[in-house]
Amino acid sequence: MKAFLEEFKKFIMRGNVIDLAVGVIIGGAFQAIVNSLVNDIVSPVISLATKGINFADKFILLTTDEVTFATAEAAKKAGYATLNYGSFITAVINFLIMATVIFLLVKGINKVSEIGKKKEEEAPAEPTTKVCPFCKSEIAIDAVKCPNCTSDLPEEENAE
Repeated sequence: MKAFLEEFKKFIMRGNVIDLAVGVIIGGAFQAIVNSLVNDIVSPVISLATKGINFADKFILLTTDEVTFATAEAAKKAGYATLNYGSFITAVINFLIMATVIFLLVKGINKVSEIGKKKEEEAPAEPTTKVCPFCKSEIAIDAVKCPNCTSDLPEEENAE
């Protein structure tokens, strides 16, 4: 049992688990912001563009009775089943907005990290070749004998 608890503690304390937990919490908070954006800004604009259509109120009453209800909530309270396609459309809009925002966020983070990588790559690389002092051909930096002219290279040329 003690080995199990130690292994579980090691699992929980790993950075990935903590990062995932933080991501889920921030994602939940971010969802509230996106829902507000959709419900309070995007949906009214879409409603204006579609001449007052409110997607939240769009539903199909699943009954053969000849009754009508103004809202899906009223139909549910009366005990009728409804197909709430307006809520589905709102959920799809929420998803598309959230996916777009996350895409732009990841794209921005990648752009910033590329800038940092470019600065690292600009540092000159260690030379891997040198020029033979006798025949002037390019040879490996650690060569002690030129493969082209077979000359023994001076000691100072061999130092790394």
